Amino acid sequence: MPSDPEQPLHARSLEALSWVGAERTKPDADPARGCLLLERGPELAAAAHAVDGLVAEPAYGGGVLVYRGEPGMGKTALLAEIGRNARDRCTVLTARGDETHTSVPFHVTRQLLRPALAALDGRGEETVHGLLPGQLDHVDDFDRVAPALGLAPPPPPPAAPADPQGVRGGLVRLLDGLAERLRDRPPVLLVDDAQWADAESLAWLDAYTRTRQDGGLPVLVVFAHRPLSPEPPEPGVPATLAALGDRAVLTLSLESLTPEATAVLARDALGRHADEPFCHELWTVTSGNPYETVELLAKAREGKVEPVAESAVLLRELGAGARGGGLVARLEALGAGPTRLAWAIAVLGTDSTPQLLGALTGMGRSEVAAHTDCLRRARIVTAASPKGVPTTATRTTPTPTTPTPAPPTPTSPLEFTHPLIATAVYVSVPAATRTALHGRAARALAEAGHGPAAASRHLLDVHPADDEDVVRRLRAAAVEHLAVGAPDAARRSLERALAEPPGPDTYATVLYELGCASLLTAPAATVRHLRSALDLPGLDDALRVDATYRLAQVLAHSNQLGEAARTVAAEAVRTPPGTGRRRLQAAHFMYEGFQAAEEDGPGRSRRLAELTADFTGADNAERALLAVRAFDAMLRGEPAAEVVRLCDSALVDGAPARGLAWTDTTWGFEIPALTGIAYAFADRPDRAEALFAEAVRAFEISGWSGAHLAFAHTLLGLAHRRRGDLPRAQHHLEEGLRRADRVGSGLPVHWDTACLLVDTLLARGRTAEARDVADRYAFGPPWPGAIVLPDGPSVLGRLLLAEGRREEAVHTLEAAAEALTVRGRHHGIWAPWPFDLARALAATDPDRAARIATEAHAHAERLGTPTVRGEALRCLALFATPAESRRLLTRAVAHLAASPSRYEESRARLDLAHATGSATTLAEATSLATTCGAVTARASTHPPE
Repeated sequence: MPSDPEQPLHARSLEALSWVGAERTKPDADPARGCLLLERGPELAAAAHAVDGLVAEPAYGGGVLVYRGEPGMGKTALLAEIGRNARDRCTVLTARGDETHTSVPFHVTRQLLRPALAALDGRGEETVHGLLPGQLDHVDDFDRVAPALGLAPPPPPPAAPADPQGVRGGLVRLLDGLAERLRDRPPVLLVDDAQWADAESLAWLDAYTRTRQDGGLPVLVVFAHRPLSPEPPEPGVPATLAALGDRAVLTLSLESLTPEATAVLARDALGRHADEPFCHELWTVTSGNPYETVELLAKAREGKVEPVAESAVLLRELGAGARGGGLVARLEALGAGPTRLAWAIAVLGTDSTPQLLGALTGMGRSEVAAHTDCLRRARIVTAASPKGVPTTATRTTPTPTTPTPAPPTPTSPLEFTHPLIATAVYVSVPAATRTALHGRAARALAEAGHGPAAASRHLLDVHPADDEDVVRRLRAAAVEHLAVGAPDAARRSLERALAEPPGPDTYATVLYELGCASLLTAPAATVRHLRSALDLPGLDDALRVDATYRLAQVLAHSNQLGEAARTVAAEAVRTPPGTGRRRLQAAHFMYEGFQAAEEDGPGRSRRLAELTADFTGADNAERALLAVRAFDAMLRGEPAAEVVRLCDSALVDGAPARGLAWTDTTWGFEIPALTGIAYAFADRPDRAEALFAEAVRAFEISGWSGAHLAFAHTLLGLAHRRRGDLPRAQHHLEEGLRRADRVGSGLPVHWDTACLLVDTLLARGRTAEARDVADRYAFGPPWPGAIVLPDGPSVLGRLLLAEGRREEAVHTLEAAAEALTVRGRHHGIWAPWPFDLARALAATDPDRAARIATEAHAHAERLGTPTVRGEALRCLALFATPAESRRLLTRAVAHLAASPSRYEESRARLDLAHATGSATTLAEATSLATTCGAVTARASTHPPE
């Protein structure tokens, strides 16, 4: 593979493809390696080329390589050969998807990483600590990834569920650390049967390769799986495999063997005298499928079939036993004991240890061993090869010239020699027997100490039977799944628990738990389940409040703020006085205030002020409502001193109280966010910055690396913007967008961050870049149902003015004025429409512009922050006589010099320099603008005045 990390991905793919195409003209390097590797020279050459690139440039020479092929095409043998060829120069880590373990979270991840971690120093957990340095965002990575890797038990309740993206992020950093430790022998990850890999493991590998593809990968990841459907892939594993294939440097499809290769196999197995008609019939019967060819030749050899034309007719009869019903008949011919043992292996999958097989079948140790030997000699089962480390073993059946593998050790697990056999055997088990075996397997795993999560995959396949114990175990499994960051697995367990079903006393509680489990991955399902839970008896008062609060959160985050507000308001009426009711009241006022439009904004603000008038912050319920009140007062332009007092009362010693912190799930991150935002627009960005920096730290420690961490960076950008540190503001806002983009598109955090970034870029004089951001994130009408931070139409109007689109700007700013004035919201920094509208109208309608500026000044004086008073005076100066203008600008500079807003101060000083002609003032303005990261030449004219 090319080693140049700057080379575009498509160019690297084309180079690799053309190189492999040339290799197709070369013979296999070692055709005697094994029959299933005939005609696989190009595929091996592609892997060799990829390994060469990784070894040459361990830091970025890796990538993704994908092999696709129908069952029996020799994918496993190919990966084994790739591993053998690479192991002298690389660390080869292997894993295999298992049809019986697709619902087990991180099954493939554990196969890949645990042996490698243990091999470094013998104790996997110590190695994980060593590979995750104690930097800020790695502080608790071990606590996140260790349960997913099975190196530590999941934290017990009431620990909060692990954030899936945080777990993935920890695993990404762990693989980075492992690659760095193994630079002399860089990692090659081989994932076989990826179509049966668990979704969580594939999501990790997808995240790893996606986030590092631009700079190259320090590992080579090779996938082998069956062909994907030509239809658009379904969400989950098919979509992830499709994305990995799109990202791969090369994707190769394994083709059937040619008649010539089939003849080579026949003569190697049965003798060089095998004639052409016989060989051609062999190819016709098997369609060139390597597995079926090898299996049929083995049976022909056992039956002493002469490889001549007269015997060709026998091949079709023998071939029927190599697949489907023929495989089952072959198994049944071995007797009841081996058949029962094979059924148990089909149910247990990779958990098929002799001990568990004995528990499942009721056989003694010697009986299990005897039947195992019978199945092994029939080429139906073999000892499972160890995963995660280099191995020369292959899954496929032995070649006709290879001795039967040695019997397994007394403790080694068993597996079928090919997935085709595993599927055929599993399907052949009578339905009632299969269900009973799954039930027994769940009990056996629990008795062996494997825990509820390990047993839950079997409980999913047990018929519902009104068994409260099954419900209890499935609920316990869901708790474990959530604790390792696998909400989809928790959802499956709880859905199955509902089907049991639970008793009337617990049914609503299980619905509530299911709704909470679906919150991160299926908002619509969460709404449905929580509504159903609230409609049923069985939830106590505390659970009803929590279910309602979470339901409102999901509705709000789904852009249904009005419904969220109505939901909590209705439940608050039914809730007895106390903390629960106040929790619902806080949510009601918050979601009503978040709406972009409401019927009676001033009335809501009045009711909120009356409710909180006597609050002192005595408990968390009071503090939460005080935070909501502070935010509302800030938006309305109430005196900043009162806003700051309310914010102070919402905190304890300047920090969120215990239970109201950023990662607290009872009240949500919105409460401390409202406090910090109110501080920022009350000219206390220092306090806002302290809160927002703690948000970044808290989210990183807790692994909330998705939209939460994106929003925390956005808030930090806001704090720096208000202080006039424009480059740092831009950095955090761009980081917020980068992280938000990884989560999805059109999220609320996208609106807020894009709005702030547009405002920041305009302040820096980068109008074209601001327009690029606005276009990329569709910043503009139609506006979302929630308010934007700061006011979106005001910022859009400022952008249009900067672009010289005055009429459009006036229309946009007038719409902002109409929407905000009716709600009584007059904060001139949150929504600076009056200043920009006055400037836009100054030339065409000076009288109206002057009235707007005068009214804005009155609101600024009521608000009272030095920033807004200075900005209002700057605007008034536009409509004054020269002498009065100089006096107003002098006062504006004085106010802004006393404010934290260095950028606004630089603009006022530059305006004063132009009004007075003072070179000293101009130098001060220029120096200050440069310090802020603004373009000096445009400081006085942005937006155009």
